[in-house]
Order: sequence, then C-alpha cells, then structure tokens
Amino acid sequence: MQLRPIFFLILSVSFLKPAVHAQQAPISVQDAPLRVVVAGISHGHAGWILGRMEKKDVIITGIWEPDTALAASAARQYKIPASMFHRNLPALLDEVKPEAVLAFGSVFSHLEVTEVAAPRGVHVMVEKPLAASLTHARKMETLARKHGILLLTNYETSWYPSVHKSLQLSLDSNQTGTLRMARFNHGHQGPKEIGCSKEFLAWLTDPVLNGGGALVDFGCYGANIMTALMKDKAPVSVTAVTRQFKPKVYPKVDDDATIIVDYGNAQAVIQASWNWTFNRKDMELYGDKGAISAPEAATLVLRNTNGRQEQRTISPQEAKVITDPFVYLAAVVRGREKVAPWSLYSLENNVMVVRILEAAKLSAKSGKSVKP
Repeated sequence: MQLRPIFFLILSVSFLKPAVHAQQAPISVQDAPLRVVVAGISHGHAGWILGRMEKKDVIITGIWEPDTALAASAARQYKIPASMFHRNLPALLDEVKPEAVLAFGSVFSHLEVTEVAAPRGVHVMVEKPLAASLTHARKMETLARKHGILLLTNYETSWYPSVHKSLQLSLDSNQTGTLRMARFNHGHQGPKEIGCSKEFLAWLTDPVLNGGGALVDFGCYGANIMTALMKDKAPVSVTAVTRQFKPKVYPKVDDDATIIVDYGNAQAVIQASWNWTFNRKDMELYGDKGAISAPEAATLVLRNTNGRQEQRTISPQEAKVITDPFVYLAAVVRGREKVAPWSLYSLENNVMVVRILEAAKLSAKSGKSVKP
C-alpha cells in the first residue's frame, strides 16, 4: 500500500515526457527567415523579389516606392497589400527594422539607399552596377566599411553555373594556362525594343540616373567577371568607343560600346550593346594552354590548343553556385556563405567595376586611353 503513491508519481512523470518532447524546437538564428525591405521597384528586375512573396526564406517587411501609381500597379499585379508600400524610407526602416534592404530603383538611388541603411546597421544588396559614378561608389564603400554592413551587387550572370565553372577552371590554370584574352558579349535589342516599362526606361536612358547607356547597363557584366579573374589587379588602361546607332530612340545616352581593358599581360574586350540581334550574355576566355566558352547559363565549351572542343552541361551543384540571389544574401547574412574578396558580389570587385566604367566613359569622350 505504501508503494502506490510512488507508483502513481512515476506513472504521471512518464506521461509528461512525451508532451515535453513533442514541443517544437525553436528556430535557430541561422535558420530564421531573412527580413528585408525593398527600396524602389522601378527596375525591371524588381519582379524577381516581388514575385516570390509566397516563399518564406526571405520575408518582405515593407516596400519603399515614392511613385504612388507604380506602387498601386505593383500591389495589384503581385497581390501585395497596399499597406506594405511606403514613401518614407528612413521611417520605414525604423518601423520594421529589417536585416537587409534590396535596391530596385535607379542606379543613382543606390547611394541614397546606402546612406539611409548603413548607419542603421542594415545590409544592402543593389542591382548591377554598384553606383552611377565613382564618387557615389566611394561614398558607398566608406559607409559600408564604417558601419560594418554587407554591400553586395547582384548580376544575373553571378547565378550562372557556366560562369562560376569558367572562373574555377581559369583560376586554377589547369584548363587555360595563363589567361591572355577575354571577350564578353552582353546586351539585347534595346530596352525599348524588348518592352521595358516606362518607369524603367525613364531612368535607364538618363545619363545621370543610370550613369550612362549601354556602356553602363551591359559593360558592367564583363568588368565584373574580368575583375574576378584578375583578382586584385587594376587595369593599366581602359579604351572605349561608344556609338548612338539609334539617336531618335535613345537621344541622351550611348546605345553601343566597345571597351578594351588592358592589364599588361592580359586583355579584355567588352562589347556592350542595345543593338544585338538577340539577347546575349556570353563570354570566351583564351589562355596559352586552352580556351573556355560560356555561351549559355549552363553550357560550357572547352578547347585545347588543337581547337578540339568538348561541350558540357554544368549543374549548380557542380559549379557550387546558388542560383537565387536572395537565397545567397540570406546565406551570407546568416554566416553560411562567405563573400570572398574580388568575388562577383563583393564590394572590392564592384568598386573596381565602377572605376573601369568611369574610365571607359572618359575614354569615349576624349578619344584617348585612360588609366582607372
């Protein structure tokens, strides 16, 4: 009889154990969704983030867009509550306290976004290129360093398995040997011709708000990848020629640019244009032992000194590349990924990109080679 209370005590404790074990473990900080604010939506690429609202890895806590008509249109298109749109960026950041800001406005606005976000300790990812001018780029770099934030630049080609595999094969020198020549062909038929929105065209074809025309819009891709290939090496000179093949369509800016970036022992030829027959983002690398061509996002063509070629399809797993820039941003903020110096998203790389573009604009204007 004296054992019954003890028996019931043991029995009751045993029934409690499953209930304790059934409690859901708290989500670790490393696995928590990334809370972001979208700063501007006039960029044609804004749909990349607005169109993934149903995903829970990155959560939009607010959207800053001064253009109320554009905000209303986006709210209807993406079924976003109107209450999420704001016209005051500092107030929005103070209210929702995001971890990062995604800039999808004009290139000129990237500085304003960084000036607001950096002192608040909020990380920033901008659409390519980093800045509309070298003055802006330097100010943004200073702000990022001072306040210890990430300042990343997103390029579509940074998601391409073929680009990452090309970098790996070239940098380990087993495939190309010493790199001598690189060619980058980027662009399309023209932003108006392919149907960009009027809000996007308004600043994309403005020499101040975009920093230039096709030279900036598509010249940045080749400068970005070549900077990664050359690591911390600055060019010896930059020489550029620009044209206005369609002055009635794009009266304020160039619509075609050829940029030669000389490193002394290697050279890059960047062809950036709004006059291509078709949309293209491809590149070729030539060394003293072999060549690499990346004609498409997942296609790689390897050639040896005899010109024999091997075509391969490259998967994201093989290239070890994250194909969603917002997943990448979350991984970096959470410490699962590290931004290597001079890598495609890095601040070091993209300040150099703006240096190259600035030198190209000066060269095209003066008719002379310019040292970045």
